[in-house]
Order: sequence, then C-alpha cells, then structure tokens
Amino acid sequence: AALKVQLDTKLFGQHLAKDVVLKAVMGFSNNPSPKKPLTLSLHGWAGTGKNFLSQILAEHVHRAGLRSKFVHLFLATLHFPHHDQLKLYKEQLQNWIRGNVSACPHSVFIFDEMDKMHPGLIDAIKPFLDYYEQVDGVSYRKAIFIFLSNAGGDLINKAALDFWTSGKGREEIQLKDLEPTLSVGVFNNKNSGLWHSSLIDRNLIDYFVPFLPLEHKHVKMCVRAEMIARGYAVDEKVVQAVADEMTFFPKEQKIYSDKGCKTVQAKLDIHEDA
Repeated sequence: AALKVQLDTKLFGQHLAKDVVLKAVMGFSNNPSPKKPLTLSLHGWAGTGKNFLSQILAEHVHRAGLRSKFVHLFLATLHFPHHDQLKLYKEQLQNWIRGNVSACPHSVFIFDEMDKMHPGLIDAIKPFLDYYEQVDGVSYRKAIFIFLSNAGGDLINKAALDFWTSGKGREEIQLKDLEPTLSVGVFNNKNSGLWHSSLIDRNLIDYFVPFLPLEHKHVKMCVRAEMIARGYAVDEKVVQAVADEMTFFPKEQKIYSDKGCKTVQAKLDIHEDA
C-alpha cells in the first residue's frame, strides 16, 4: 500500500511502469519461496522516471533506500570505465554480489547506464538470476536486480506517437503493445548493455518496463511537486514559465519533452525569486 501511494503521488505519466512494477514487487514480496530473483529492466528516455522509480522501490525494501548497505548502485561509466578490463570487472561483480547476498538475502542491485555497459559484462551475473536453488551455497532467490537504460527509448517514443496520431489515449497503451518489440530491440542493440545477452535468451528478465515520453501536463506536475518539496506555494505562472522553457518534440506537434523532467530543478532555480 505504501509503495502504491508513493508511485501514485510522485511518478507522473507512467501508468504502465507503475502498474507493472507494483504487481511484480507485490507478487514477489508475498511469495515465501520465489524460484528466482526479481529482475526488472527499465527503459525510456532520460528524465522519464527510471531512476526515481528504482529509488522508491529500494526504499520500499530497505527504509534507508540508496543509503542502505543492502542497496547497491552500479554506474557503468564510474564502476566499469575501461573496456580492456572486462575480465576483471566480471570477477569483481560476481564477488561483490555473492558477498552482499550472503550478508543479506534481500539485497537490491541497481545497474544504471546499462546502455554504456560493455557488451557481455552483465552476463557475468547470469548464474545469480537463474532458477537455481543455490549457487556455491548461496541462495539469490530473494534478491532484486534492476537495470536502467535509455536503450529502446526511440521504440517507446514511436509507439506513443503512433497511439497519439491514431487518436488513442495514452492510458490505452498496454504492456503487450511494447514489451515484445522492446525485448527484441534491446537484444539486437549493440549499445544496450544487453546485446545478444543470455539473460534475454534464457528469459531471466521478468519484465521489460517501458517509460513513456512525458507531455506538457506531466512536466507541469513535476514543477508543482518540486515547488512543494521546496516548501513554496504553487504559483501557476511559475509552473507555466518553467514548462515553456522546456523543449518538446516532434518539431511540428511539440507533444513530448525531450528531457522529460530532468532539467525542472535547474530551471526552477532561475525562478526562485518569483
């Protein structure tokens, strides 16, 4: 219930992601003996809420969220920067995950910037995501793995635009409209971090979760939420001014924000006086 309230009040314009993640996490949490760890792959353009949702999810499992010693965030460009160190990274990653799950079976692992990850690196953790009761005496079945990637964003945006063009409502888009295309697109994308990955081949990713591009109204929701978080009264003139400074695509229709809500905080800083 707490997770649902947080997603409803803080994550804007993502009915699909909210619905899928909520059902997946509730089903996983309520299962006393899951057959494998929960593995989610979140896809969409920057600023659409992937990081935000993973933080909310981490806080749902461990109260301290990203500050918890049982929640682990990996950034491709920070933790795995050198292409010639692939063998070393694989060993380090396996040892790190093994050690942390031994200490806490409910560990959460978040891999950000998957699209900047070396092809093949993520396959090093395949044994931990598979349907094994134990691997070297350790059970990984209660852990959660979350992959975040911009890869597939173009496919998601095209699908959203196609719905809009055909006069269908955004909320009519269902997971089945996107997930098959997304998994194939990510599998065949050399810059996805999951290119020809055995995780996809072996169906070890439970859900490919699409994050839709955000519209004007969602950007305004982000501005209002940020104003409230800063303790300001919501001023609709400021909300409109910040939204007007964002850039939208396609060039003719200008429906979707090309940075999602990513620059809302910075743009609101300019309007501090107001």
